[in-house]
Amino acid sequence: MAEAERIIGTPDVEGAAPEETEAQPRGRRRVLVLFAVAVVAYALDLVSKLIAVEKLENHPPIEVIGDLLKFELVRNPGAAFGIGEAFTVIFTIIATSVIVVIARIARKLYSLPWAIALGLLLGGALGNLTDRIFRSPGRFEGAVVDFIAPAHFAVFNLADSAIVCGGILIVILSFRGLDPDGTVHKD
Repeated sequence: MAEAERIIGTPDVEGAAPEETEAQPRGRRRVLVLFAVAVVAYALDLVSKLIAVEKLENHPPIEVIGDLLKFELVRNPGAAFGIGEAFTVIFTIIATSVIVVIARIARKLYSLPWAIALGLLLGGALGNLTDRIFRSPGRFEGAVVDFIAPAHFAVFNLADSAIVCGGILIVILSFRGLDPDGTVHKD
């Protein structure tokens, strides 16, 4: 069995040998991993934003590593770098669509790395979607709480980090020819 197939598992195949019929429970375990990663990413994001609002709102930034890294509260109604501030509702729809697509992919998930990547993406999308739905100025128009401020870069949050890490992992898996269903493409 190829190394990549051993790592990511193989999908359930009709008429498979008995050892291959374990793919069904393995698929369920991958979905559990996806949701566990999503819950952890979501919870960390939610708690960190609650702490950031409590400790940073109406207070000066906290220097973590001199001028290189600060914690500074910014409410961002747009996307990365504050782009698209007038399109908050559109970003809400996009985040909702991402969540629906991940839920659909999860039904055919047999790859552990894909489960982790999609879990990060799902947790991050849920974190920022929660802000857009429940934070001011109003429902589905809320500003996302950002607080991690590296020098000469955009202010972001843990949900953004989870989304970026999940996206990078998806790109790597795609370049390696690994699919969410556990198949390996040898191009």
